[in-house]
Amino acid sequence: MRLAPDRSFAPALIRRAFFMAGVAMGLPAANAQRAPAAPETFGNAGRVDQAEGRRILEDFRAKGIAGQYFLEFQLRVLPARGAERVIAGRMWGTRNGQGELTRVAIDAAAGELRLLIQNGAQPGVWNRAVEGSGPGVALAEAALLEPVAGTDLTPFDLQRPFLYWTEVEYQGLTRVLGRPAHTYLLRPSAGFAAKYPALAAVRVYLDSQYEALVKTEYLGPGSRVTKSMAVLDLKKLEARGGEQWIVKSVDLRNEATRNKTRFQVTAAALNQDIPPAAFTPAGLAEKLAAPAVVTRIAP
Repeated sequence: MRLAPDRSFAPALIRRAFFMAGVAMGLPAANAQRAPAAPETFGNAGRVDQAEGRRILEDFRAKGIAGQYFLEFQLRVLPARGAERVIAGRMWGTRNGQGELTRVAIDAAAGELRLLIQNGAQPGVWNRAVEGSGPGVALAEAALLEPVAGTDLTPFDLQRPFLYWTEVEYQGLTRVLGRPAHTYLLRPSAGFAAKYPALAAVRVYLDSQYEALVKTEYLGPGSRVTKSMAVLDLKKLEARGGEQWIVKSVDLRNEATRNKTRFQVTAAALNQDIPPAAFTPAGLAEKLAAPAVVTRIAP
């Protein structure tokens, strides 16, 4: 596995690279079976500063693609057994006063599944049932961790509410793909933990130089990794006022089943002017067209 923005890093630009989650989103197979209470760290003796760690995390929360954007993507379903499948999807993104606001359309078997996802301290997810044509309705909390369209991707992965959980432990620096990364252990509220006992915590890794989210691990009881997500590639695009790095591919891996889903961007358009109504639950009733001009991205 690799993390490479066109095979090289670029300082100020990578800090603005978009991670979807998790799009929160696989972990190298050699590491997947290990279940340590904390990752192996280096250079941290007596210097794990919780206040500084929180500052870095808060700074990361404010980052993302500048302006409004469109992404066309594929979900490559790579089961441990069976044939590979490819599912097409589209994503429109913006920001509001709370954080990232994303509209997602996935070509499910029963029709276009549409999701509206609000990140931030007060997150929310709305969906339009594929068999209907009405406005979006708030997704039941129990469905947040349910995979969509036969993939390993869940609304929870796209929403990444764990980035705003208040119980945060900064664990210092470790190495990810040969680079130092700030490591955090994020624990859910008591109410969430009671409803989802299989998700005890989430560990995230931020590249220490560029503050880009490069890996996420969901931890179950005993700190065992149950699901992992990792950025594989970044892509540089021309944008108004300069250049913009976006995520090109992300792997999601179910450690129990060994199934994997790869999120791969195939086209993008930056500096968009998307009607505000498109980012409302009522707006999910209307199909949203892709921009007329997009930049095609080779695999």
